[in-house]
Amino acid sequence: MSETVIKVENLTKVYSISHQGEGSATYSKSLRETVSDSVNSLGQKLFRSSSEKSSNSNRENFLALQNISFEIKQGDRVGIIGRNGAGKSTLLKILSRITEPTSGRISIRGRVASLLEVGTGFHPELTGRENIYLNGAILGMGKIEIQQKFNEIVEFAGVSRFIDTPVKKYSSGMYTRLAFSVAAHLEPEILIVDEVLAVGDVQFQKKCLGKMQSISQDQGRTVLFVSHSMDAIQRLCSKCLMLEKGTLVANDVTSNVMAIYFSTNSQESLPNTWIDLSNVNRSGTGEARFSKFQYSSFNDVTSSNPYPDGALEFILSIESDQRRSVGSLAVTIYNNLGVKLVNADIAALGQIVTLNEGQNVFKLKIEELHLNPGMYAIGFWLADLSSKSVLDFVEPTFNLEVVDSATEGFGGKRSSDVAVTCKFSLSAIE
Repeated sequence: MSETVIKVENLTKVYSISHQGEGSATYSKSLRETVSDSVNSLGQKLFRSSSEKSSNSNRENFLALQNISFEIKQGDRVGIIGRNGAGKSTLLKILSRITEPTSGRISIRGRVASLLEVGTGFHPELTGRENIYLNGAILGMGKIEIQQKFNEIVEFAGVSRFIDTPVKKYSSGMYTRLAFSVAAHLEPEILIVDEVLAVGDVQFQKKCLGKMQSISQDQGRTVLFVSHSMDAIQRLCSKCLMLEKGTLVANDVTSNVMAIYFSTNSQESLPNTWIDLSNVNRSGTGEARFSKFQYSSFNDVTSSNPYPDGALEFILSIESDQRRSVGSLAVTIYNNLGVKLVNADIAALGQIVTLNEGQNVFKLKIEELHLNPGMYAIGFWLADLSSKSVLDFVEPTFNLEVVDSATEGFGGKRSSDVAVTCKFSLSAIE
């Protein structure tokens, strides 16, 4: 029986939020500014009266995680899912020892490598080569051990031409490729990866998923993976944790957790109505993104709802920060377990469209929707042709109901015990 490598008991994390006074603004400070402000703040505190200390009306506590408990066995591939703000990244930071919990207990057996954001653990002034050795040393590896893995790391990342260039000059994609390659190849017992892989191109994402699967299945190591891509979670993870508003609401095999996730996070959508996409779970660079959409089958019998083998048209509004070419634009339809059933992607047509700066509107028409009556979910995908990066991935959030347009009676009612329809015929052979 596999041993427990991560045990979390009654984990709670509370953040203290400071509200700025009118006219103030919160911004990212440099190290020098932070040190200067800290010194000034210390001086003020030394001379502050007790009455001033008792005034905390401009602060409040935010409960990021609440009484979370679970165990992870050696070799498990565990997905962590939930809507934005559910507490996923906070949990990973605590498991990675980046931040401390407010209360609760964590037991971790084994060396941990984590990739939580672009450039995690990298020093921008050092070269790629130097950062590989630095990260290896942080993980407790010797120089000879790192040298044995060096060529494999560089080849996987595809940055051999720039390995002696300071990483501050790397693109976000190069940063990500090298950071993941270091984390995956320096043989950690536990690999923790956040949604940071969304910055990389599509082929590298697939490569990373394959590597994580190999680490777990072939080497018996443990992988924790946070992603908004339900397809990636299902391909990689055998188990799932689902967080909602800082609490653990599901801990089971992936298929069962997926069913809970889609049932609790789906939103209703109606045909011939603009549906806002500004506040949905998504990933990607955000340089171009879907802002709203509407759909219709233009069939009065079904009140414009989609129906089996009928046409279904989508109007898509896309905002772009600059003019660019897009070679992958897709509407994807999923079942209630997050399995892709329909993927209408212009990449399959070899089509390239141009996005102008600002708003762009496109019409995507599915000529025949081969789905039986039932409830499905819609997602959207947008990828840049030149940089090969994912611009926007809107995970399946909105319900799409396929209705039955056939008349009642023998031979008229459609069978809906399967999801996909097909055209077939039967004839006798003498």
